[in-house]
Amino acid sequence: MKASVKDTAKGTVMESVRDSGRDSGKGPGTGVETGPRKGLGRDSVEGSGKDSGPAPKGAAAKDAAAKDSVPDGSEDRRDGTGAEPAHPAEGAADTETVPHARVREQREQRQQREPGEQREPGERREPGERREPGERREPGDDDPAADDDVWDDGLIARRVTETAKPAAPVVEARGPGAPPPAPLAYDGQLRSRLDALRELVGLSRTRLDSQTLSEAGRVLDEAAARRRLSGQHTVIAIAGATGSGKSQLFNALAGVAISETGVRRPTTAAPIACSWSDGSAALIDRLGIPGRLRRRPVHNPEADAQLRGLVLIDLPDHDSAVVQHREHVDRILKLVDAVIWVVDPEKYADAVLHERYLRPLSGHAEVMFIVLNQTDRLPGEAADLVLDDLRRVLDEDGVALGEYGEPGATVLALSALTGDGVGELRESLGQFVSERGAAARRVAADVDAAAARLRPVYATGRRAGLSEEARDDFAARLADAVGATAAGEAAERAWLRNANRACGTPWLRLWRWRQGRGEPPTGRLQQAQPEEEATARQRVEQAVRTVSDRASAGLPAPWAQAVREAAVRGSQGLSEALDDLAAQAGLPPGRPPRPGWWPVAVLAQAAMTLLQVVGGLWLVGQIAGVVAPNLGVPVLLMVAGIVGGPLVEWGCRMAARGPARRYGLEAERRLREAAAGCGRARVLDPVAAELLRYREVREQYGRVTRTGAGVG
Repeated sequence: MKASVKDTAKGTVMESVRDSGRDSGKGPGTGVETGPRKGLGRDSVEGSGKDSGPAPKGAAAKDAAAKDSVPDGSEDRRDGTGAEPAHPAEGAADTETVPHARVREQREQRQQREPGEQREPGERREPGERREPGERREPGDDDPAADDDVWDDGLIARRVTETAKPAAPVVEARGPGAPPPAPLAYDGQLRSRLDALRELVGLSRTRLDSQTLSEAGRVLDEAAARRRLSGQHTVIAIAGATGSGKSQLFNALAGVAISETGVRRPTTAAPIACSWSDGSAALIDRLGIPGRLRRRPVHNPEADAQLRGLVLIDLPDHDSAVVQHREHVDRILKLVDAVIWVVDPEKYADAVLHERYLRPLSGHAEVMFIVLNQTDRLPGEAADLVLDDLRRVLDEDGVALGEYGEPGATVLALSALTGDGVGELRESLGQFVSERGAAARRVAADVDAAAARLRPVYATGRRAGLSEEARDDFAARLADAVGATAAGEAAERAWLRNANRACGTPWLRLWRWRQGRGEPPTGRLQQAQPEEEATARQRVEQAVRTVSDRASAGLPAPWAQAVREAAVRGSQGLSEALDDLAAQAGLPPGRPPRPGWWPVAVLAQAAMTLLQVVGGLWLVGQIAGVVAPNLGVPVLLMVAGIVGGPLVEWGCRMAARGPARRYGLEAERRLREAAAGCGRARVLDPVAAELLRYREVREQYGRVTRTGAGVG
């Protein structure tokens, strides 16, 4: 404190000396109060700086120049000793600490610096000292008088300057010992939707790429992070284009000049937070806003009670030429609970605003405020006309308007410069914040947006699945490929052939035996030729393609691809497996089973043969004279045997047709079942598993969209 007083007094003395040097035509003591400084000699001045160390060369040269500038006749101000007058408080300070000496040394260096010379790093500008052209504003340097590059373009700049209020920001902090704010609580429906979305993402990770699921994952993460934070605060961002006056509106709501305003573009370079109550530090930390950019509004009991729980964020311009500014806007807009979009009469229909932000965020209408600012620039009824056209443009964007009690965006017109309409916005914000539902509505809107983005990969409006008709057709194709019909016909012929052998005449059986020695054993299928194998393989591949196409019809592209891939994986080695099954499912080796009447037929055929033999021997005996001649009886016996044998064979063949047909059908059925089982295990079951997974995710998607399981 003593050093500060001493520096002030010394600066006053040197200023007086400079004034007297400039005004050389005036008498001694002109413009300088010398009365209070009498009685203080050079010893007092020198004694006050003994412990401070030698002064720098620049300071010594400046003091010498000041002494030389004193005109003749002014020595009486040195009190007869040649010493400069000093402030009365300076005599009380006989020592000066090293930090104080360093401050004085830096100050004298600044006074010694030539015009245009840059300051040393970390050197702060004196109050009232003007910044050099192109010099960067230091943090905390809010002195508008020091801006050399501030320009005035007339009425707009004067209005901004005249309406600016002195900034008195206070960094937001929660008092020690205060209980932490209660976390946010979601209702049962929102929790159910979030659980369904989490289950949906989990079931889809192996079927969909990470980029498709990234937005849904981000929504789940942000919803969980927001739920852990305060439920008593509502974070609202003020966004807008360059020159829309959002920083003025931010200051008007806070009642104090927190955010810098001006005609330079861009003005707001980093987001600034203003909290109307304690306990919001964690929420602001989530936005990545540093402590030096956190403020408190001006103390106003009525406003504090009305906006208690509000955390207001002033964002940079969303159309700023600086890429970092736009990145700040895009990042924070995903984290806040609500948004105030500030537009002006000139750019309220700007394509960048509507195509990049309002149209994609149309589902967030319940947590949006659309504010038409600068209505003081519109004469007469022009403000109402512009406001109506703004509503029309918002309706074209799909933004629902909260009119007549319906949920939707709040559209207001105001002037942050004159304060007209700001009270209405403050009242709307107070009611909005007091409901404590903005965060949950924002999360629900995010879930809706994520579900809408995922709709093409979960719903197509058509029923999908594998019908019984498609399954039967696939089994029939595999049966044809493996030759089930031909195998059944072969089994039927084998049964008939066996019946003929058992019931035919001995002479015919001998003849057929000689002809059928080159045929394969009964009940075995012939080996397929290479051409037949290639044809069978092609039939199997065609059957797999057909069933995969029918199963994937109506599915979204990712799931249809998954179904086709499952079918292709199952078809690998299917032809070889069908060949093995055909061999195993064929007839057992040996003769087919015989019906119960076959022994009777064999005895009848043996009797017919015996008649032929007896009749023939009888005739031979008659010819040899051994037996008395009697042609009637032996001839009759022979004719009965000769005619009876074929008749018995024909009768057995007619009786064997039914059992042979049944035997062939049974063989065909067994082969068809074996082929169908092999195809089901290798192709249909993996395809059905993919379809079942799709039905599960479709049901979860229905829960997310609140439409149930009836999603096409």
